[in-house]
Amino acid sequence: MSISANLTSIKSGLPENVTLVAVSKTKPISDLMEAYNAGQRIFGENKIQEMVEKHELLPKDIQWHMIGHVQRNKDKYMAGFVNLIHGVDNFKLLKEINKEAEKHNRVIDCLFQLKIAEEDSKFGMTQEDITSIINSEAFLELQNINIVGLMGMATFTDNQAQIKKEFSYLKSTFDTLKKQQTKNFNLKIISMGMSGDFELAIDYGSNMVRIGSTIFGARNYTN
Repeated sequence: MSISANLTSIKSGLPENVTLVAVSKTKPISDLMEAYNAGQRIFGENKIQEMVEKHELLPKDIQWHMIGHVQRNKDKYMAGFVNLIHGVDNFKLLKEINKEAEKHNRVIDCLFQLKIAEEDSKFGMTQEDITSIINSEAFLELQNINIVGLMGMATFTDNQAQIKKEFSYLKSTFDTLKKQQTKNFNLKIISMGMSGDFELAIDYGSNMVRIGSTIFGARNYTN
């Protein structure tokens, strides 16, 4: 099927409250434009430089989500336009995003990345890490960021019971932390679920899914 047909098929099965992030990393401009012309407006990239280049070439009503691991020395390049940063996994990064957002007179929405997988390769914080940050004076002083939700990536496994356990943990952590609202901590987004497990993630409370290969086809990492 074409990209537009894939999008139509996926969106027809998504509940109204679930936001679709089309993961367009490594994909050419022509693929993104096909998705755009089919009505998609939210795209996710995992490399800042690639996202910057695409932002310069594509329509300006696109919302850009940074879904990959963010290096502190590179976030300045996207601070002027990024709509949501998914993978904030430490306070130093949050401070750097705040600093760059202030330069652009913006408030940047971010998600805290909760480590739910057992794989060492996955980034993320514990619930205790997050609680410690949001209860600190230093966090409350950040005027140019807004934490709007949590993101998590399940273990890459065929073990459905394990994936369910990890998704359930993210949802329960979200429910617990949601009670601690502050001026820059207002949880409403649960970002979990990708091409292989997004339907299960939705069953466990996800309201934002990151789907790439099911829309665009297999990824070419030589790009």
